[in-house]
Amino acid sequence: MTDHLAPLAAAVDSARVLWAEEAIEALAPGALIRLNEQLADSQRLLDAARARVAAEIARQSRPELGAGGLAKQQGFRNPTALIATVGGASAGEAARLIKVGEATAPRMTLSGEAAPARHPHVATALQAGRIGAAAASAIITMLDRVALRAGREAIDEMEKRLVEKAPGLASDQLARLITRAEAQLDPAGVEAREEELRAEQALHIYEDRRGMIVVNGKLDPEHGAPVKLAIETMVGAELRAERDAAQAGTDAVRRSVPQMQADALARLAEHALGCANKDLPLGGATVVVRIDHEDLITGTGYATIDGIATPVSVATARRMAAGGGIISCVLGADSEVLDWGRIQRLYTTAQKLVLVERDGGCAKCGAPPSYTKAHHIRWWARDAGPTDLDNGVLLCEACHHRIHDNGWDIRIEGKGTRAKVWFLPPAHVDPDRTPRLGGRARFDLVA
Repeated sequence: MTDHLAPLAAAVDSARVLWAEEAIEALAPGALIRLNEQLADSQRLLDAARARVAAEIARQSRPELGAGGLAKQQGFRNPTALIATVGGASAGEAARLIKVGEATAPRMTLSGEAAPARHPHVATALQAGRIGAAAASAIITMLDRVALRAGREAIDEMEKRLVEKAPGLASDQLARLITRAEAQLDPAGVEAREEELRAEQALHIYEDRRGMIVVNGKLDPEHGAPVKLAIETMVGAELRAERDAAQAGTDAVRRSVPQMQADALARLAEHALGCANKDLPLGGATVVVRIDHEDLITGTGYATIDGIATPVSVATARRMAAGGGIISCVLGADSEVLDWGRIQRLYTTAQKLVLVERDGGCAKCGAPPSYTKAHHIRWWARDAGPTDLDNGVLLCEACHHRIHDNGWDIRIEGKGTRAKVWFLPPAHVDPDRTPRLGGRARFDLVA
């Protein structure tokens, strides 16, 4: 008989040994990191065990059993209430455990033969502790939603790809990945969902009793992308100015990002109303809409907007490309030179577009392109590094300083927009210096 708790027990024992060596406050940084990883492994394995048990509780509490069902015998109205009460969780969390358990448990055919789980790739990753219940639920929910329209083979292939990419991604990063996956599986549904978002678009502006002007609204991707990009670019400029002032030893008033965003919105409005100060720090920020050439010609498929997770329809992409300040992704047009060697230090707009196509945003953390700058991998001054695409990488300010200050290295594998960016940790982080994948290959679905 298989001991389903054996991997969990082993993971907990490993964490217990490390923790028992000395007080947690006295652990060396490397030991503290290992302990955190072991506890995370234990939590994912515990998720798998709880999902399996939750599915069995639900099976033994199915409605046709009536008062003889397990949950009702224990004094609960349904299995969700039983699991939520015992675990101190919400009804939604309990329902998620049941759903994951049912989708990943082995099945029995009508003839009594054993059958694989409904989502075998998710089941394998869950049981191995590579993903947790939350990630499993997010993947399963999307796949089930489009299953009838996408077909079994496409669903199976996408499930496999998502499970491979999910480990190591934060929940918001995985959510963006799943959004893109749904657009690939069901491109016809993009326009329908787009109509729903457009119908919900609204903006409320009023003055409260204290005299504050309250702005509360939501915009669909088409209309929200320029607003988001403009504000992010202005905030990024202010954050860089703060950093430069700190490095120069100058005292600067530190403000929160929400405060900066409010000020940026006000400055944009003043500019539109004819403010004499035209010096907005937008730095040539441009909304970029990316679409496959064949999709553009045929009208099928979908498009993406840099910095926006939700895909848009081809019709919306065409409409946006016709507007001012918005361009479609056409790389190297008009024979524009993309590799400048040592002729100039700063990367050109065309080069940055190519880097955005390759890296997707910050190649290290996945931040939107508006938060990034093109940096030389081999430094311009110290290493005489050229201003070429193979020597460039998009990084946000925080990741740029962490990499340079802490001894990380960067390697580019391949050529052009399908090249891969790898980050090599310093020896004190990983003695083997195992490369870690970054860029669009890490945070997006790439063919």
